[in-house]
Amino acid sequence: MRLVIVSGLSGSGKSVALHMLEDLDYYCIDNIPAGLLPMFISHTVRSQESTYSCTAVGVDARNRPAEIASVPKLIEELKHSGLNCEVLFLRADQDALLKRYSETRRRHPLSRSGLGLADALEQERVLLEPIADAADLIIDTTRTSVHDLRELIRQRVAGRIEGRMSILFVSFAFRHGVPADADFVFDVRSLPNPYWEPGLAPLTGRDSAVVEYLEHHPIVARMFADVVGFLEHWIPELIRTNRSYLTIAIGCTGGQHRSVYLVERLARHFSSRYAHVNARHQVLGAPGPGH
Repeated sequence: MRLVIVSGLSGSGKSVALHMLEDLDYYCIDNIPAGLLPMFISHTVRSQESTYSCTAVGVDARNRPAEIASVPKLIEELKHSGLNCEVLFLRADQDALLKRYSETRRRHPLSRSGLGLADALEQERVLLEPIADAADLIIDTTRTSVHDLRELIRQRVAGRIEGRMSILFVSFAFRHGVPADADFVFDVRSLPNPYWEPGLAPLTGRDSAVVEYLEHHPIVARMFADVVGFLEHWIPELIRTNRSYLTIAIGCTGGQHRSVYLVERLARHFSSRYAHVNARHQVLGAPGPGH
């Protein structure tokens, strides 16, 4: 039996995540009062009915603060009782959320109390902090499309086997900021930059010409070996503490060449050691050159 509690900021993709889990045969219910969670879990997940073998529950800011504050303790009790329970929390930065609300013209749940949209978003962020702090996996959807989010849910949440860690390597551009959901961040801007080589600027770290260029430089192999050595030491330690998810971000200036190359290579390397390893590139395919 598996229970996924899905929470997050309004507009960050919580409904998309729940709909994807529903498409993957999870029994899903959204906006349940947090105070009713113990009764709901007893009636469904703990009933051993096959209908509820995989259940997902949405919890959002429409709960009272005291109810939200009680969720982390409930999660801890469920885990200690042996229930396969995990918390997925979705977030996005303020500008992205403001833009999404502007495009959809929907009202924020907390704006009914007379708050402006920006103030409602900030109040919601504070209100949901207890759940965010208890999350097993945080996904930042600031630069994630609906399609990409659905695929992340399929790969990382629904695809994860109990007792196995889901590892994600993600390339990013420092010019766009460091991913807020990364557990480890490695800066590879010190490596030789293919962007400045004739003919390589429009290519990516997946292209053979860029791969050959980077592998010609010993410092690239040294960086790869250092990152591998660090992760090979610490991933087993994290697994021993029952961590379910790990996100490793590799960044260069534009997220197109060096970080992409290393993410692809690291994902291949660790796929031979762990069952659930995925690679993702935040800016591949984005308009304009990156380096």
